[in-house]
Amino acid sequence: MSARGTAPATTVNARGERGSATVTACFALLALLAVTAMVAQLGAAVAARHRVQSAADLAALAAAGALLEGPVAGCAAAEELAGRVGTRLRECTADQWDVTVVAEVRIPLGLFGARIASAAARAGPVGKIE
Repeated sequence: MSARGTAPATTVNARGERGSATVTACFALLALLAVTAMVAQLGAAVAARHRVQSAADLAALAAAGALLEGPVAGCAAAEELAGRVGTRLRECTADQWDVTVVAEVRIPLGLFGARIASAAARAGPVGKIE
C-alpha cells in the first residue's frame, strides 16, 4: 500500500513489446520499396508509350514519302522503319495520298507481366492534291 492507503498503480510490462518498432520499420521500408517499384514500372510504361508514338509518327511519314512508288512500297518503308526503332508495325493503310499506321511494342512489367503499347499516326497532305 502507498502512503495514502491506496493500492499502487499497476504498470504495464514493456518487455513484451520490445522490438516492435523494428518490425514496424521493416514493414514501412518494404511498403516504400513496393511503391518505388510500381512507380518505376509506371515510368517504363509511359516511356514505352512515348517511344511507340514517335515510331508510329516517323513510320507514317516514311510511308507517305514512299507513296510515289505505290501503297505497297509506302507500307514496306513504314514497316522497315518501325523495325529499326524497335517496334512492330501492326497495320498500314494507304488511301490515295493518306497513310495511317499503327505501331506497337511489348512492355515487360516485371511481376505485373507484360503489356502491349500501341499508337496510331496519320501522314498525308493537308489540302487537296490535284
